[in-house]
Order: sequence, then structure tokens, then C-alpha cells
Amino acid sequence: MKRAYVFPGQGAQFTGMGKDVYEGSPKARALMDEANRILGFDILSIMFSGSADDLKQTKVTQPAIFIHSVAVAQASSDFKPDMVAGHSLGEFSSLVANGTLSFADGLRLVSQRAQAMQKACEQNPSTMAAILGLDDAKVEEICASITDEVVVAANYNCPGQLVISGSLKGIDIACEKMKAAGAKRALPLQVGGAFHSPLMEPAREELAAAIERTQFHTPTCPVYQNVNAQPAMDVAQIKQNLIAQLTAPVRWTQSVQRMVADGATHFVECGPGKVLQGLVKKIAPAAEATSL
Repeated sequence: MKRAYVFPGQGAQFTGMGKDVYEGSPKARALMDEANRILGFDILSIMFSGSADDLKQTKVTQPAIFIHSVAVAQASSDFKPDMVAGHSLGEFSSLVANGTLSFADGLRLVSQRAQAMQKACEQNPSTMAAILGLDDAKVEEICASITDEVVVAANYNCPGQLVISGSLKGIDIACEKMKAAGAKRALPLQVGGAFHSPLMEPAREELAAAIERTQFHTPTCPVYQNVNAQPAMDVAQIKQNLIAQLTAPVRWTQSVQRMVADGATHFVECGPGKVLQGLVKKIAPAAEATSL
């Protein structure tokens, strides 16, 4: 039996997140207190008692999920992954979990990533939409048919659930075409921009510079990365894939399928919420999926 530890991305945050692990684990508490010092503001008080709007702040959301995810893993006495993966932002958490990044360096990169993405969103007003009930190939075909606007497949979450990303007009056009093609739903999302699309290129360039300045270590186990759903142990390859992630789709369905093919029988979600457990159960019904 192989255990795959998986880490959630943006949208999993909730008021009170991390308070239980902070109070219950001295190891996690030390790590989380360090986060306040690294970021230069009291993110823990926002995580523990801030409002939903407070948690939606760009400088808060991504670091908060990262801090909670890593703290949960650190607090576990039997955290011994055979493989790791993270959904979008969660890939950074997974790279701390398998020793590729230190907690401090991972947090700095996540903070820089969040701010770079915010700037890119302000430069190019854009959005995303969830498409339910269409085959991936059909969604890709419709996106490709819209040539005068940016529209791409962004998150392959599970069979029958794909998120698209692009310009405001492009997403409107695509949603109408998806519904006409038989989609059960084509639902615009309340997000700040077109993540995992070419419109994130300014953020990719900024993050690339930060990643190249950061020390990466040989991982203790493979990370299955979003851009190609393949296991990686080579540091240079991991960095290249991490940089490409901002403008490339999150291949979560394919990542879970590959982990199962490589022997994963038990998926353990580390971090806020249970979104990834639900996706795993839809992708690989025979696999066990739990929270840490």
C-alpha cells in the first residue's frame, strides 16, 4: 500500500482554520509563529478569527492555506509520504512536505506568487468558469473555437468537471457555447482573474525570478506536478514545472490517475476543507481518501 499526500489550493480557506493544530501541537505552533515573522503581519489572527472577506485578501488567502497545510503535515507523527501532489497553490505545500523547499522559502514564494497574480489580474481583467457535464475533449474544442478572445481549459478537476479561464468576454461566449453543447452547468466563478491561462504571463515571469533565487533540495519522494501529471525527483525539472504552472492547466484528474497507476491506494488530504477527497473519490473510486 502506498500513501499519497495531497494539498489543497485557493478556495479552501475558512475562518478558524489552523487554530486546532496551533493549540494542539507545539511543533505546528512554532512553525505558525514563524510565519507571522516571515510575512511581517499577524496572519494567524486573521486565520483564527478574521471574517470571510479578511481571508479573501490576496496577501492572506494563499499564505494562509499554505501555512495550515504544512502545519497539519508537520504535526502528524506518522507523516511518511510515498508520493505527494498539490492542486495549484497546494503544489508549494507538497514541496515543503517532501523536503524540496524549506517552510520559510516556501512561504516567501507563496506570498510573492499571490502578489504577482494580483498584479496580473489588475493588468488584465479576466475570470474563470466551472463547466459541468461535458467531456474534456468537447470543452477543449469549444475553447479552441473562440479565436478572438483568450479562453483555455485551466483545471481538470475530475471527469465531468473542468474549469476554464480567460478574458471576461471570452468566458461569457464560452459559457453560452458550453450550455448549447449540453453542459449541465456553465458557472462563472467569483475569482479575481484568469488563473492558469496565458493572461498570467506577467506573474509567471515575476515568480520565475523568485524561484531561481530560491534554494531547492533533493526531495524525499516524488511530487506529481500539475503541468504534466508526472512524478518528479529532479530539482531542475521541479523548478521548471513550478514556473510553468501559472500559465498552464492544473491536470489534477491525470495526476491522481498516474498516482494510482504507480501504486497509490490511500490518499490523505492535508489542509483546510475536503475538496480533494471528493475529487479523488470521483477520479479513483477504489482508492481510500481521508483527511490528516
